[in-house]
Amino acid sequence: MISNAFAQAASGPASGGSGSLILLVAFVAIFWFLLIRPQQKRMRAHQDMVNALKVGDEIITGGGVLAKVADIKDNVAIVEMTKDVKVKIQKHTITAVVPKGSTEQAS
Repeated sequence: MISNAFAQAASGPASGGSGSLILLVAFVAIFWFLLIRPQQKRMRAHQDMVNALKVGDEIITGGGVLAKVADIKDNVAIVEMTKDVKVKIQKHTITAVVPKGSTEQAS
């Protein structure tokens, strides 16, 4: 009634290790081309837009405020929201440059 229990021999390493490595590389490549690369392009385009700002450009800020650029200093833009109302904002908060005349139409 009592029998001996023998341990099974240890199996060798699982085959197909290179297949899983190829799959991992494929996932990383897909992740890169679908998520990271487009985000880098958007960031580069935004940085180019901010660097190209000049006095007189009409902009929209991250908060949705329409304004006209009155002055630019380093990382700060002084924008004129209405006549005699100027505000300092960080340049990176500017989301878009809009066509001339947009701020007058919104008033």
